[in-house]
Amino acid sequence: MSPEFPIGSKVRVVALPPYVKTADPMPMLRPPNVINIGEEGIVLDRRPGGYWGVRFGQGAFLIDSQYIESTEQLPESQPESE
Repeated sequence: MSPEFPIGSKVRVVALPPYVKTADPMPMLRPPNVINIGEEGIVLDRRPGGYWGVRFGQGAFLIDSQYIESTEQLPESQPESE
C-alpha cells in the first residue's frame, strides 16, 4: 500500500525516477535532473496509480509515492501514565 500525503503537505524527494512527468493537462516527460534528491515540494493532488501532483521550484510534476517522503513530523505518542 502506498503512503498517503495530505493535500498541501510538504514532501521530500528521496530517490530520482528514470524520468518525471509534468502535471500539466497535457503531460510531458522530462529528464529526472529537473528535480534533485532532497528537494522539497508541496502536494497538490492525488492521481491514479500511486502518483502525486507535487509543486517544486521548477514546476509541478507527477511523482510516484515510492520516490517521496513526508517532511511533516508525526506527533510523538505520549507515554501512558499508570
